[in-house]
Amino acid sequence: MKNNFFYITFALLFSLASFAQEAKQIKVQSDRTIKNENRFPGATILAKVNKQVYMQHEGIEIWCDNAVHYGADKFVKASGNVIIKQGDTLTMTSKYAEYNGNTQFAYARDDVFMETPSNTLRTDTLFFDRLKQQAYYRSGGTVKDSSNTLTSQIGRYFMDRKQYSFNTAVKIVNPENTVDSDRLDYYTENGHAYLYGPSTVKGKESTLYCERGFYDTKVKTGYAIKNARIDYDKRTVFGDSIFYNSAIQFASATNNIKVLDTANNSLITGHYAEVFKDKDSVFITKRALAATLQEKDSIFIHSDTLMITGKPEQRIMNGFYDVRIYKSNMSGKSDSINVNQTTGYTKMIGKPIIWSQRNQMTGDTIKIISNTKTEKLDSLIVYQNAFLAQEDTLKAGFNQVKGQILYGLFKDNEIYQVDIDKNTETIFFQRESDGELKLIGINKVLSSSIKMLLNDREIEDVYYYQNVDGTLYREIDLPLNARELSGLNWRGEERINTKADLFKGESPPKLIKITGIPLPKDEADFFDEETVKRLEDNKSEKSQLLEQELKDAELKKTNEELDSIPSQKFIKEEIKTEKKKNQKKNFFY
Repeated sequence: MKNNFFYITFALLFSLASFAQEAKQIKVQSDRTIKNENRFPGATILAKVNKQVYMQHEGIEIWCDNAVHYGADKFVKASGNVIIKQGDTLTMTSKYAEYNGNTQFAYARDDVFMETPSNTLRTDTLFFDRLKQQAYYRSGGTVKDSSNTLTSQIGRYFMDRKQYSFNTAVKIVNPENTVDSDRLDYYTENGHAYLYGPSTVKGKESTLYCERGFYDTKVKTGYAIKNARIDYDKRTVFGDSIFYNSAIQFASATNNIKVLDTANNSLITGHYAEVFKDKDSVFITKRALAATLQEKDSIFIHSDTLMITGKPEQRIMNGFYDVRIYKSNMSGKSDSINVNQTTGYTKMIGKPIIWSQRNQMTGDTIKIISNTKTEKLDSLIVYQNAFLAQEDTLKAGFNQVKGQILYGLFKDNEIYQVDIDKNTETIFFQRESDGELKLIGINKVLSSSIKMLLNDREIEDVYYYQNVDGTLYREIDLPLNARELSGLNWRGEERINTKADLFKGESPPKLIKITGIPLPKDEADFFDEETVKRLEDNKSEKSQLLEQELKDAELKKTNEELDSIPSQKFIKEEIKTEKKKNQKKNFFY
């Protein structure tokens, strides 16, 4: 009885296996059927008369003008207006194609065109693995969807997630932008592109560069990291990360920002910036610092926030909150500042102060005027409550000049004349010119106006005009409280003596943690060992696929190579290049 059960069970399994084997046969319909054992041993030749040859196998349909069908191998070679269709997910046309029912693998060549519900692909040679639901080309291809045309040397389509992985000479073209990259993952449903390796997004008025980034081709927004930068007309923005909206020409940058402006030879740094291209404006904060070249000497302006507006050659810069200025021969402070490139005016507002050598200058407002052609300092004006103080040579007190308004004149960027008008007062410690610089006396003078001539930023001559009333006091005859004019506020301890002093007393800003973009998923090769074994174990000797190298093309960059690109080298090299272009020295550093 047990033996009977065994034989019945074996017979049942054998019949099921036979049924399964029968189910894998390729079904064929043809107007004409021909046998030619000499040329095609073991095959049936199928040809079109009125209707195309039709074949079907487990959800895939094939139409063609001519076919050679190897029934025993479940293999077909199709030629002439070939159409391969998989339900409503994929339609592929070509001049020649092969399909193996055992491996469920298709190979097509010569003017291959693949269409899915969301995109089309045109290439010379295409491999399609039905088991993996993946298509692959390595001889160049063009993909089109509703808004983009994408080209690359190597491409792989993952049908389950509607994603293309492009490699080598990748380009996206649409009416607004052109994207170039070494490697790019593209999702056809939402138009999202992930960029890997050196990549650019080029618009009509700007170019975004990065070595890892994301770009939404539908809404025209992007996110770039790793050597990220945006190039505008005569302005380049660098940052650890950059958000980009080409539709409204807006960009924001975060951490280690550099804004290089070749129009006015300036470099602005900080840790957060916003750029509005249409408004020609840049907003930068978090340790904001502007460096501008003037006559081979940089002037540095630091404040909480800097805003630069205006077209090239017409820039206006405004600084807000705790403004600090440093130049090799001058420094200063104020609550806010306005720098107008067109007029050459620099206006300091809110408790402004300027230091030069031993001189300290204060007032309600200070305006510095530069020659726009030579970029040299021309003059300065101190409005209301002008006060000039100079520490005495032996620090016994302060030489002081006070009035309503002060005018200063410059020659070769050095102040050589100062005029003070309206209700002027002075106190000077007069000393012998030689030897121990013995104090002669303390001179106090009232007058309507004063002219001072300076040499090497030191007061050399003083001239008083109208209603002059003055007395030279012996030191013992003038008490300490009478040696200072009302309004004297010596702020020497605040003086900015070096570029580093611009940040004195400030805590380093807390930088935002940059959200990274992961490297591409490590996929097994399209022609991995398992796939190659499947193809070779079920090969048909007449297959032209076997003439192809069953190996993936070499990628432009591997994940390991992408991850090893240095992050800072590129920016430094770019800045050096810009410096050479402008043939300027001692500007950036």
